[in-house]
Amino acid sequence: MNKTVLITGASSGIGLNFCHKFASSGHDVILAARSEGKLLTVAEELKNKYGVNTYVFPTDLSKAGAAKELYEGIKAHGLQVDILINNAGFGLFGEFEETELSKELDMIQVNITALTELSKYVGKEMVSRKHGQILNVASTAAFQPGPLMAVYYATKAYVLSFSEALANEWATHGVKVTALCPGATQTGFSDAAELQSSKLFQSGVMSVEDVVEEGYKQMMTKNKTVIVPGMKNRILTQSIRFMPRKMVTNIVRKVQERV
Repeated sequence: MNKTVLITGASSGIGLNFCHKFASSGHDVILAARSEGKLLTVAEELKNKYGVNTYVFPTDLSKAGAAKELYEGIKAHGLQVDILINNAGFGLFGEFEETELSKELDMIQVNITALTELSKYVGKEMVSRKHGQILNVASTAAFQPGPLMAVYYATKAYVLSFSEALANEWATHGVKVTALCPGATQTGFSDAAELQSSKLFQSGVMSVEDVVEEGYKQMMTKNKTVIVPGMKNRILTQSIRFMPRKMVTNIVRKVQERV
């Protein structure tokens, strides 16, 4: 019997590539994202290409209660989630006094609240079964404050801390929890966050395929709690541990400024 993986933000970028990676390995896939049309297209492609079962749940996780509705819908279909990929998330670039509060509150809802809810609902079942895996997509942004993306960086710091704590709590229950922390990656994220003109994205990015390949391999074959894809990103996240916090924050500000 195939294991079933739930992937949020499944219609594009890292989520879409995770769909193909898991389906190509024989996993049935539950796809969740806002666009029903895109999900249906992806689901049909996965089914035809890999011969797996696919299930589509159009969901806007920026809405309060959406995560619970998603979980209840999955249960109503008699499905069991063996692997959860909490990938849905977005960012926003700009000085805090000028950015839209409504977008930032939606960001907190998606990046933190919905991720926490799904981890609770699905994780409790995994603990009861003594088996399961959760991968939460964080970011190298989780390791330091981020001027010009203050709220986004803070949400990813939460995801990293939360994932490490759960990994510790649930290790004795047979449930693995992992935080994937990619750096700048060539996805639709940079467009949505208005980041394409920043120095960060002008200095080189990883391909989404490389990020997913490394994340999948280390999640499935190694007992690593924190995965940072790419040697450059690993050096970066390690080196800042030895630098004064104020200096790190100033460096991030310079890197994020528009060219």
